Amino acid sequence: MEKAALNIGHTMYLVDAFTDVPFKGNPAGVCVVDEYPSDAEMQRLAHYFRWAEISFVKRLGGNDFYIRWFSPNDEAPICGHATMAASHVLFSKGLVSENVVNYQFNSGELHATRNDDVITMDFPAKPVQKCATFPFSVSKVIGIKSYKEVVKDDLIYVIVLNLKEDVFNAVPNVDEIKQVDCRAIAITAPGDENFDIYSRYFPPKIGVNEDQVCGSMHCRLACYWHSITGKTVFRAFQASRRTGVLHVEYAGDRVKLSGKAYTVCEFKVP
Repeated sequence: MEKAALNIGHTMYLVDAFTDVPFKGNPAGVCVVDEYPSDAEMQRLAHYFRWAEISFVKRLGGNDFYIRWFSPNDEAPICGHATMAASHVLFSKGLVSENVVNYQFNSGELHATRNDDVITMDFPAKPVQKCATFPFSVSKVIGIKSYKEVVKDDLIYVIVLNLKEDVFNAVPNVDEIKQVDCRAIAITAPGDENFDIYSRYFPPKIGVNEDQVCGSMHCRLACYWHSITGKTVFRAFQASRRTGVLHVEYAGDRVKLSGKAYTVCEFKVP
């Protein structure tokens, strides 16, 4: 008898987050479990599918859940798009009795609400600080020579570019980025009449060369652009190959991320 590849035994959902049409936004797997499989099994599943993240969600009671996120290479400390994907599944499949989901994770709490087909998530803000020095060459890591400044927090560096065109034209050097002591490198630029923020996100160390739409990055960008512009509400565009649109609200120690999601398919994991 053939041995089962994994010991999951639940339905897996593939959801595109921060979009309302398939094959845009950021794909995430969602698996709602009664009990968590082993860490090794969850990591094997994430490595096999190689989506930016898979969220594993366990009900605690009522509308309260515990959530964990696995990238192809590791367990993520937090993830925006996979939380939106999980919330979309819980709402659309009638797994919660109200239009609210409360999540616990390893370092705090998250919340998601639904208003029609728009999901709004409440995440911790991630302030960034200006770097007087940093351990990489901007031109080497993204192929752009001119930039405004570099800021960072404990996990990522953000390169602030002068023009939105620079965001589109940047060519990440994956090998160079992997050498930098951080989880990822993000780039951003000021907006125009269409969007307030433009950005891209490069996390090759987790097994994804470019994240298509990153919610947690926008928890940093909201703090940064609020400090520059004084604005609290932003319409953001992530200029990846698949693209994505986010509504971002800075609220002091929290950031609200809003968008839509689309279930592409569902299937059984053995």
